[in-house]
Amino acid sequence: MRVVYRVIAYVIAAEVVLQASFMAYAVFGLGKWIDDGGVLDSAVIESDKMAFDEEVGFMLHGINGQMVIPALALIFLIVSFFAKVKGGVLYAVMALVWVAVQITLGLSGHEIPVLGLFHGIVAFALFGTAFMAGVRAKRPALAPVGGDAAL
Repeated sequence: MRVVYRVIAYVIAAEVVLQASFMAYAVFGLGKWIDDGGVLDSAVIESDKMAFDEEVGFMLHGINGQMVIPALALIFLIVSFFAKVKGGVLYAVMALVWVAVQITLGLSGHEIPVLGLFHGIVAFALFGTAFMAGVRAKRPALAPVGGDAAL
């Protein structure tokens, strides 16, 4: 279970990197589209048709952030109870809390844009928490309580 714990931790960290990549792809595509004469207005935003190819980055960011990463964080928490990683449950709880904060900031940021600043900062916290959980899972397993480790 330690290996599963470590893999999920690193996958969560990688997902944070993907999140940033998806958003950068979409925003850079939006900038190019506008430079090429596109006009972003409510009609474009409300349209079911994609205005530019890179717009898919916004969709991937939303799906990944609202479904994939939360599912991974829940699985990570469950696995943490069986992985016998010192402090593993704490790291999994912290990751789940960071994910909940991220979702709240991301959804609230549409109404209060300044929350986007914190959304970015919390992404670093989630990345760091997940990465450190993976690093800690590489350390030797805990010795059995009351048992003879040499046997």
